[in-house]
Amino acid sequence: MSRRAGTVALRSAVPTGATRVRPTWQRSCTIVAAAAAVLIAAAGCAADGPRTVSPAASSPARSAAQPSPSGPRRVTVLGAGDVLVHPPVWQQARADGHGRMDFRDIFAGVRPAVSGADLAVCHLETPLAGPGDAPRGWPRFAAPPQVLDAVRATGFDDCSTASNHSYDQGSAGVRDTLDALDAAHLHHAGTARSAREAARTDLIDVHGVRIADLSYTFGLNSGLSLPAGESWLVNVTDVHRILTAAHAARAAGADIVLLSLHWGTEYQQQPTDEQRAQARTLLGSPDVDAILGCHAHVVQPFQRIGGKWVVYGMGNEIARHEDPVAASREGVMPRLTFTESAGGRWRVSHVDAVPTWVDIAPKIRLVTLSTALAGQPSAAQRSVYQREYDRIGAAVNALGAHVPLA
Repeated sequence: MSRRAGTVALRSAVPTGATRVRPTWQRSCTIVAAAAAVLIAAAGCAADGPRTVSPAASSPARSAAQPSPSGPRRVTVLGAGDVLVHPPVWQQARADGHGRMDFRDIFAGVRPAVSGADLAVCHLETPLAGPGDAPRGWPRFAAPPQVLDAVRATGFDDCSTASNHSYDQGSAGVRDTLDALDAAHLHHAGTARSAREAARTDLIDVHGVRIADLSYTFGLNSGLSLPAGESWLVNVTDVHRILTAAHAARAAGADIVLLSLHWGTEYQQQPTDEQRAQARTLLGSPDVDAILGCHAHVVQPFQRIGGKWVVYGMGNEIARHEDPVAASREGVMPRLTFTESAGGRWRVSHVDAVPTWVDIAPKIRLVTLSTALAGQPSAAQRSVYQREYDRIGAAVNALGAHVPLA
């Protein structure tokens, strides 16, 4: 299942997520700089002394990031939009599991694309229900934790968790969600159970290429606020704070720094002025390599800025809104190929996009549109799939990116 040799987790000065090692699931904690220690102390947690463990043994893996005799090393990162489990989605999972929730059939249509990447990152939009708790829908979500079995089985390795819904179930919801992610052996970034955990950077080792995923949200839903002194529960966007986090990740040894941002305006397919300004500033830093955007529930454009890429909005990976308009059933999975330069820096050398669609009848199913079109859909299905394929392509390239659809 895993495509990595293991994970080397190093401490940083800012909240970026938990530390995990797969498949043996050990932890490794090392102070990366004196500046990190100062900031950790300022956050109210003492720095641990140096302590390391060996990376886990190699798991079944894709070979893209391995040294190649014919050229430089490459690694492919795939992103995916909101995993938003509305009640009709979990009702479908219960029907598929004959009374026991099983989400695997819902996600099966995207498994080849997801599992084909060296690192696959999705956005867990909502907290998960705690042990024995019933799931809840809008406006204060608590998704069934069984969805993680499907996320893992589909091939995802990592979930960004900072969103406006992160605190829907309070501190207990943050804890329950991260406990479930740990149990599923999924990396995560964006929320934390403690100041100490928030002060860790998770470096995901993909065949020796160390990748950091940072996750931030514009804020929380109306009526919600983090407790005094516990701002570390959810990473809230501040450009200076993000740049500090990215610099700390780079200092900790990250070869590639990904930034997952929950931002923009819901159901608006063009990025806001604020999104575009933040993208320019963040990608202008040598410490940020790419931005993967979520929150709008519709596909937003890709854009190249200074040789780097921002995906303003990936739409929904899975959702079933009360009003299931076409735009909110569309999604896109960007696939970024990073290539190592002679100087040891990693740059995006190729970008393409996998368009997806949420079928809602007769069953809720996530569809990879190119695969569906290449199959034998009915005439009515073909018409819908082609329309959606074209609409997603137009949205992806609305700012002139010229990104091909896979």
